[in-house]
Amino acid sequence: MDRDRILLTPGPLTTTLRTKLAMLKDWGSWDADFNAVTASLRSRLLDVVHGQQTHVVVPLQGSGTFSVEAAVATVVPHDGHVLVLDNGAYCKRAARLSQMMGRQVSVLAFGEDEAVSAAALDERLATSPGITHVILIHCETGTGVENPLVEVAAVCERHGKGLIVDAMSSFGALPIDARSVRFDALIAASGKCLEGVPGMGFVLLRQAILDSCAGRSQSLAMDLHDQHVYMGKTGQWRFTPPTHVVAALSEAVTQYVEEGGQPARLARYADNCRTLIDGMAALGFRPLLRAELQAPIIVTFHAPAHPAYDFRRFYEGAKARGFMLYPGKLTQIETFRVGCIGAIGRNEMNQAVQAVADTLREMGIPSGAPAR
Repeated sequence: MDRDRILLTPGPLTTTLRTKLAMLKDWGSWDADFNAVTASLRSRLLDVVHGQQTHVVVPLQGSGTFSVEAAVATVVPHDGHVLVLDNGAYCKRAARLSQMMGRQVSVLAFGEDEAVSAAALDERLATSPGITHVILIHCETGTGVENPLVEVAAVCERHGKGLIVDAMSSFGALPIDARSVRFDALIAASGKCLEGVPGMGFVLLRQAILDSCAGRSQSLAMDLHDQHVYMGKTGQWRFTPPTHVVAALSEAVTQYVEEGGQPARLARYADNCRTLIDGMAALGFRPLLRAELQAPIIVTFHAPAHPAYDFRRFYEGAKARGFMLYPGKLTQIETFRVGCIGAIGRNEMNQAVQAVADTLREMGIPSGAPAR
């Protein structure tokens, strides 16, 4: 094979050669040149959601989940009460990490094949005044469903509750406007829709709540307020930064702007998603979600009903043909997932569908149709 395998996953994902090449230089973590890269990157991340006047960006080493945990620990007081809107695996993870940090946690549950409801949230907040913060997963990557950020934010603002948004799989692709949508914290990461490499998360914190966050985190390494204050004074990260990851993300954001920013990124991903769903439908596959709930980030498909189907063999067959799929995240029904994001376009999606078709043929499966 004369190219890297295409990663049809929700991150890590396929990156451009320019992004890869950006990692070939070594940086001094306290050097002024690297500090300038960090400062520029933080500013440009604010630009993505028009947050220059309202928020600050605090980067953090580690995967996106590190930053979710850091955001909850920094933003929610020890006697706070978190309500998690739960329609999938990453919602459940947010509830679990909040509970492990000693915060009181309640869950408002929805089906995995439906979006969370702002109306249901409104009713819950009206009857539960002790709730201080709401956690929303913007795009629940376990299924691919897009949750209604604007509507949920409006309900939280009306009730005077803090909103923490996990925008891991949406930041940079789905529209988010900090000028009209109020959130206390919004979390994303380097290896998602900005098409960098994994290893760095970042949190957009609302300036109005910054002072109240001092001393809240029970973690030294994950204290976002302390990280923000230290960066403001020195321009440096408190502890050794992932220098190559930062450099790669800086280059990826440059390409993001060149492409046309969020509208262009969304248009390409939406075309990828349509190409994928149409191509898979021709093979008999059926997506889990109704079209109006499907974010153009990752698509969950029902597994074929044929007795010869085995995900591991299916995965290895597609991998041998240059495409890496993703296992399902549901417990009740068998599924698999295919990502639409990364430095890929319609050609790669059509090739991926062909790889799936060839794999089915190799496995002796005439159709990807699920059980009724």
